[in-house]
Amino acid sequence: TPEEWVRQNFIEYLKKEKNYPETLMAVEKQIAVNGMQRRFDLLVYTRNGQPLLIAEFKAPEIKITQETFDQVVRYNMALRVEKVIVSNGLQHFACEIDYTKNSFSYLPEIPAFPERCRYSGNGFS
Repeated sequence: TPEEWVRQNFIEYLKKEKNYPETLMAVEKQIAVNGMQRRFDLLVYTRNGQPLLIAEFKAPEIKITQETFDQVVRYNMALRVEKVIVSNGLQHFACEIDYTKNSFSYLPEIPAFPERCRYSGNGFS
């Protein structure tokens, strides 16, 4: 499907250009949100297993709207990740969420895999 094409290409971009380890990616897994089962497109974890980034993908002909963001934000209520990405393959939006201030900010580009998630004093974290 066109959405699957966007997902696969975006995952390759994250791996090759932004250094996200494929082993820390979960694709199309179910989560419980307000007692209902939902399926996210992509979830990336830190090396210690904490959710770091959630992404929602749409087909290129689907315009990214507030409804698209609302969908991924609903999924994130259960996960509380730091980064949210929405893409249709033509447009990409990334946000960083600050839970202490209950706010978010748009990022100028897709963030790289955080250095703090790569290594710790005891090896990988």
